[in-house]
Amino acid sequence: MKMKVIYLLIFGLALLPLISCSQNGTIGNNINKRIDFHYVVKKANGIVPLDVPWADADVLELKNYMGQKPQHFPKTYAKLLYDSNNIYVFFKVKDNYIRAIAQQTHGQVWGDSCVEFFFLPDTNQKDVYFNLETNCGGTIYFRYNDLSNNIKRLVDVSDCEKIKVYHSLPKMIEQEIAKPTVWYLSYKLPFSVISNYNKIQSPRSGVVWKANFYKCADQSSHPHWLTWSTVDYQTPKFHLPQYFGSLEFE
Repeated sequence: MKMKVIYLLIFGLALLPLISCSQNGTIGNNINKRIDFHYVVKKANGIVPLDVPWADADVLELKNYMGQKPQHFPKTYAKLLYDSNNIYVFFKVKDNYIRAIAQQTHGQVWGDSCVEFFFLPDTNQKDVYFNLETNCGGTIYFRYNDLSNNIKRLVDVSDCEKIKVYHSLPKMIEQEIAKPTVWYLSYKLPFSVISNYNKIQSPRSGVVWKANFYKCADQSSHPHWLTWSTVDYQTPKFHLPQYFGSLEFE
C-alpha cells in the first residue's frame, strides 16, 4: 500500500509541468526549455501567383501568444516559397474584429489587423534583422535593425514599392468587420531590396535564415499578439531575434 502511495505521488509531481502549460493555453508561454521552430522553404516551380494559395508550399500556424491569452485568437497560417530572385510570403487569417486604418507606407499598421514577418538573413550577424509588417489592406511598414549598433532604419519607400503585394480585403476598413471573415495577404519580396541594406545569405539548398511570424491588432476592440516561434518575455515584444525560429531553404 505504501509503495502505491509513493508511486502516485511521484506520478502526480511529474504531471505538474504539463498541467501548468495546459492552463496557460500554449506550451510556448510557459517554457523552461527552448523549442526550435523549424520550417523548410521550398523552391518555386515556375511563376508564383500571389492571389491563390500555393499547393506546393508547407503550412505553419501561429499557435503561441504574448501577454494574457486573448479572447479573440484568430487562426493564422503562413507559408513561403523562393526562387532565384525573390522570397514569397503567404498569410491566411480566420479573423474577426477586423480593421485597416493605416494607409501610408510606414504607417502604424500594427494597430490594425496585421501580419508580420521578422527575418534575419545572415546568421553570422545575430542582431541584424528586418521586420516587414503588413495590415490586411496591404499597407507596409518595413524596417532594418542592427541592435548591436543601435540602428533602426526604415526601408526607403522606393524600395517598398518594389514589393508586390496582394490583399483580399479593401485597403481601408474604418468600421471594424465584427463577424467571422477569412482574409489573405501575400507578397513577393525581391532579395535585391534586402541586400540594399545589409549582407544576406543568398537562399539556396541548405542555407538557413532565422525568422518569426506574428499576428497582432493593437488598436482593435480585441487586441492580441500571436507568434509562430515562442517568445519567452513577460509583455508583448516582437523585437527579440534570440527567439526566432529557423527557415531552411530546400
